[in-house]
Amino acid sequence: MSSSSTPAAGEELSLRSIIGPLVAIIVGIFMVILDGTAVNVALPKLQEEFNLPDFSLVQWTVIGYALAQAAVIPLAGWLSDRFGAKRIFLISIGMFTIGSLLCALANSVEMLIAFRIVQGLGGGVVIPIAMAFIYRLAPPSKVGVVMGMMGIPILLAPALGPVIAGAFVEYASWKWIFLVNLPIGVIGIFLGIRTLPNIQRQSVAAFDFLGMILGPLAFAALVFGVSKGGIDEMTGESKWGNTDTLLGIGIGVVALILFVIVELRRQNPLLELRVFRSGNFSKGIIVQWVSQIAMFGTMFLVPLYLQRALDYKPLETGLIMLPQALASGIFMPIGGKLSDKIGARPLVIAGMISRLVPPSCCRTYPLTTV
Repeated sequence: MSSSSTPAAGEELSLRSIIGPLVAIIVGIFMVILDGTAVNVALPKLQEEFNLPDFSLVQWTVIGYALAQAAVIPLAGWLSDRFGAKRIFLISIGMFTIGSLLCALANSVEMLIAFRIVQGLGGGVVIPIAMAFIYRLAPPSKVGVVMGMMGIPILLAPALGPVIAGAFVEYASWKWIFLVNLPIGVIGIFLGIRTLPNIQRQSVAAFDFLGMILGPLAFAALVFGVSKGGIDEMTGESKWGNTDTLLGIGIGVVALILFVIVELRRQNPLLELRVFRSGNFSKGIIVQWVSQIAMFGTMFLVPLYLQRALDYKPLETGLIMLPQALASGIFMPIGGKLSDKIGARPLVIAGMISRLVPPSCCRTYPLTTV
């Protein structure tokens, strides 16, 4: 298969033939996910660097990134069908890379938040399109193996982020958290241009403007509302009843309900929600939601807990998270191969049970015993 063509109908590609596109996709995913957890470790340093009195403003460098990603995810499918998956994937990687450079050049927390949003807008489209590429290119008999290979950056990057960021924060500068993305982004774009196939564009109906407004509004408002909840660090009181939390969640729920109604009534919706009529699909999505919440929630919150509650240094925090990264990298390909042989159900159940075991870093032991 040439880099500018797609496989003929019914043609099954060999695993070797998709290594090039797979590497390009992995590089892009790794860069986007790495920054998600890397910045968490740097938050205390950013608060000190910008002379901020409390933690409320600097945390928007993470919240703004997540909001931007949530807002553009519904657009990924339409954009890839309309303009071509390869083109949108490369533009997204380029946008993320440019956002990284701007973040490194930021001289105020407000500028950093704005440029993190630019990063999020680019990064939010990368993973959905990458998944579509994989399912389009992977041989049907090897989907588990390919997904296992692609799962390496999805699980490895969030756990490696704190290690890399911790080293940069302690021994160099927080700016390097973003500067390191520049060569990775350039490599990803170069590999994508050379190896990703030009998947034929799909004919799309008129753009669903109402869905485009309601979808991003719903997801962004829900993320905002949930992010403003929790427990107040100073008083120990719950913040779930404050105005920002209730307003964000309220707007998000209303917008989400309207979004579902609008999409179900359209013949060519922004998101095809009718697939949830399939019981197996719905069950699989719910399991994935739960597992993603458990996995990424841990990866986001544990670094902050270790630094703010247990007073570990940034690099120590990253090293504590490292075993999880190594274990994930080892077992993802193994899990993919087992999935092709015995099915996904027993593996998912075993993996979900393992998430119930509390990590040793949640105990106040010295670093040497973790």
